Amino acid sequence: MNPDASHFGSSIAARRFWSGCFTLVCGLTTLVGGIILLALVIQVVREGWPALSLKLFTKFPSVLDPENAGVKSALFGTLWLVTLTAAFSIPLGLGAAIYLEEYAAKTRLTRWIELNIANLAGVPSVVYGLLGLTVFVRTLGFGRSILAGALTLSLVVLPVMIIASREAIAAVPASLRSAAFALGATRWQTIRAQVLPVALPGILTGAILGLSRAIGEAAPLIVIGALAFVAHVPSGPMDQFTALPIQIFNWCEDPGQEFHRLAAAAIVVLLGVLIPLNAVAIGVRAWYQSSKKVL
Repeated sequence: MNPDASHFGSSIAARRFWSGCFTLVCGLTTLVGGIILLALVIQVVREGWPALSLKLFTKFPSVLDPENAGVKSALFGTLWLVTLTAAFSIPLGLGAAIYLEEYAAKTRLTRWIELNIANLAGVPSVVYGLLGLTVFVRTLGFGRSILAGALTLSLVVLPVMIIASREAIAAVPASLRSAAFALGATRWQTIRAQVLPVALPGILTGAILGLSRAIGEAAPLIVIGALAFVAHVPSGPMDQFTALPIQIFNWCEDPGQEFHRLAAAAIVVLLGVLIPLNAVAIGVRAWYQSSKKVL
């Protein structure tokens, strides 16, 4: 064996060794994180299970009587927020992703916009709360309403949805676009009939994960002035509201142990909303991968 061949063989062995070490470290890190998360979930479920009952969903919050307190107004407020946030953020996020990926020229301006979108995805949500307080609550006069909260949460999740949608659209093979153009389709017909159906799993995954983040956000809602105690079900987007994260935060601050149990039960309810959403995202992606053989 000549010296060059022996050096090449030792280099391959070293790469395999370090690759195995890196895989082991990543696996151990994932395992530790999963164990910690599982321990937290088990602790919350054990503490909140005694308070889980039909009464929790049919009663309004109470600051004096934990035996008759519930999350009815907070649950309906959360549903209002999620619905309006989806209505605002999904069309805007998808439209921005289509424009940046399919129509916009690759100029310095578009690169600057893309960089800022990526940076906005890492901005703390409390900053978006301050922006929502200034623009939606005070300047536009929406007050402490569901509409103001939904618009603020839309700002929080828009960068994530744009990035996820762009990546899904960019992953569509260029041959599909070329084939559509060769048959005489316009750019929009190509996007609508070829690109979007193929990119749909990634788009849906980004949208559902973004909405999952919005459901669990408390900081921006606190900043815009969401109420900690609401004894009515919201009937419209201009009503005052509370949400599950706000209700959990309020009960955790109370010194009474009974309210801590209610907070744990409300966390279980919140998890009961979040986990199915994430399961839907994973299921939709897996179904498209198995049936359509894309992405």
